[in-house]
Amino acid sequence: MGDNNQNDVIREEKKGLSLAMQIFISLALAIIAGLLMQGIPDIAENYIRPFGTIFLNLVKFIVCPIVTFSIMAGIVSMKDIKKVGKIGGITLVYYFFTTAVAITLGLLVAVAFKGGFPVLSTSSLSFEEPEAIAPMEVLVDLFPSNFIIPVSEENMIQVIVAAILIGFSVVLLGERASKAVEGINLINDIFMKCMEMILKLSPIGVFCLLTPVVAANGAIVVGSLAKVLLAAYVGYILHAVIVYSITISTLAKMSPLKFFKGMLPATMFAFSSASSVGTLPINMECTEKLGASKEISGFVLPLGATINMDGTAIYQGVCAIFIASCYGINLDLSQMITIVLTATLASVGTAGVPGAGMVMLAMVLTSVGLPIDGIALVAGVDRIFDMGRTTLNITGDASCTIIVSNLVNGRKPKKAAG
Repeated sequence: MGDNNQNDVIREEKKGLSLAMQIFISLALAIIAGLLMQGIPDIAENYIRPFGTIFLNLVKFIVCPIVTFSIMAGIVSMKDIKKVGKIGGITLVYYFFTTAVAITLGLLVAVAFKGGFPVLSTSSLSFEEPEAIAPMEVLVDLFPSNFIIPVSEENMIQVIVAAILIGFSVVLLGERASKAVEGINLINDIFMKCMEMILKLSPIGVFCLLTPVVAANGAIVVGSLAKVLLAAYVGYILHAVIVYSITISTLAKMSPLKFFKGMLPATMFAFSSASSVGTLPINMECTEKLGASKEISGFVLPLGATINMDGTAIYQGVCAIFIASCYGINLDLSQMITIVLTATLASVGTAGVPGAGMVMLAMVLTSVGLPIDGIALVAGVDRIFDMGRTTLNITGDASCTIIVSNLVNGRKPKKAAG
């Protein structure tokens, strides 16, 4: 029933410009408008960004119910606890593996660029250190103590844990919970329809979010920050082209070109909004068009939006080497291994924290004894880092969804529409 509605939406979309094309046009217009407004960035910030903020607020409003009910609907539709466990196991192994590869790649790229990183006068730097989080506190914080607070505070890990617990409970009740299953599916469809209406505003939201960024920063950030940004984006591109192309072609038996083309609407939105969780609805739509089953995309993608941070891991590696270079510090092999382990494990512990990339960077720097004040060197252009790392994060989530769908269903995902 839900699939028929989605097919109708796809057919309607074909009549006019595709969502990807609309977002691409709004991206181009935002860059032009931002460059024209470089002399008056306050106008862009005060009068254009608010409309983008309204759009992001609507996206944030729909994210928690979408995550909650899509995961529950995904679990209850499988009806088999073993199948859920298999999907969860494959997903977690893939996420941890690609995150570890990403941080390693980030370090290698940064070392290659290290000759261009300057040694700066750092005496005037200041940065407010986030509160340290004890490892056991991270574990405790995974589990909600209240039914409402995880949603109100947008603590996505706790929302996911709650949804999984309720979903399993419904499955274990068997036939007695048939009405609950109907209710979960109906509520999920209602929120999906609401999401569909909000997403029609995404080209406007993209324009209003990106224009102030371009107006404030110009076409390129000059000096040393341009080099570290370049290093990060080289890492992002290499990881996508090499790692995802290999995993998609070998494990999902899908052409990487088809995959990246099908992901265009989600990647463009992610680049503009810099929000993995905010991109979740579009990511679901893209992966289902590429052939992922609805129950698997409903389980794997919300989990990935919370714990899978390949782009953020590359950012950690590049920034750690850059900051060390600015302080005239050379990291040895053991410190680099520590960075790999810390960033991989921290991707789970800090996933629900706003500005997770900066908090993770603070944890990584602390783990190898680098001055945390160095975050001030990159904080000013964190938004530009964030656009790329978010795009890679959601692409990794999607690759996992396509792969898991293929491995669990034991067949090649159906061809993408069009």
